[in-house]
Amino acid sequence: MNGAVYPSLRGRLVVVTGGASGIGAALTEGFARQGARVVFLDVVEGDARALQARLAETGTAPEFLPCDLKDLRQVREVFSGITASHGSPDVLVNNAANDDRHSLDEVTPEYWDDRVAVNLRHLYFCAQAVAAGMSARGSGVILNLGSISWHLGLPDLSIYETAKAGIEGMTRALARELGPDGVRVACLVPGNVRTPRQMQWYTPEAEAEIVAAQCLKGRIEPRDVAALALFLASDDARYITGHEYFIDAGWR
Repeated sequence: MNGAVYPSLRGRLVVVTGGASGIGAALTEGFARQGARVVFLDVVEGDARALQARLAETGTAPEFLPCDLKDLRQVREVFSGITASHGSPDVLVNNAANDDRHSLDEVTPEYWDDRVAVNLRHLYFCAQAVAAGMSARGSGVILNLGSISWHLGLPDLSIYETAKAGIEGMTRALARELGPDGVRVACLVPGNVRTPRQMQWYTPEAEAEIVAAQCLKGRIEPRDVAALALFLASDDARYITGHEYFIDAGWR
């Protein structure tokens, strides 16, 4: 599948969180193939190094920085290092998340805090880390990854869905706050994307049920999410901000 080329992304500094695997790897690759300068953060070094090696042939191989996004001191240090080495990021893609299953009766306060740290808190502080530089420059894009899960009320994901609902609210709030400085903030809402992680949850029969519930009868791939992100990050989307955009094949 040939994708669009966005000249405005060439040379832009793009930071992708959770960029080593799944949707994150497709985002990292998508921006790299546009000629962007990509830095991606992750805790899984093996996947990250393998992705770097595979993308070396693009001529704009992404840079990998290990980062535990639950550690906000580490987040500050990593983003300070990126700015010192490369300048202020032009695009931040807040992708990192974890959809471990859980039931209401087994959730402890400690588990709640951990899941919120994994799925919501770091998005705000990563945005905070890049906002000043973007505002000073008068341009920038922050893309947050939401989820269709809370729109559907899927089972065994109550904390994850709470966090993902919060991301949409945060997107609207930051778009309003940063808009006067020329910074755009938008949210991508994927449906069920065919990643190795997602496939561990679904039997072939369950996967067929998802496809049957969609308007379009196919499986969403990580590259489909990346295609939407590339458009939203480009200058072609210069007046798009403050809203969420579904890539779910009509699964609602």
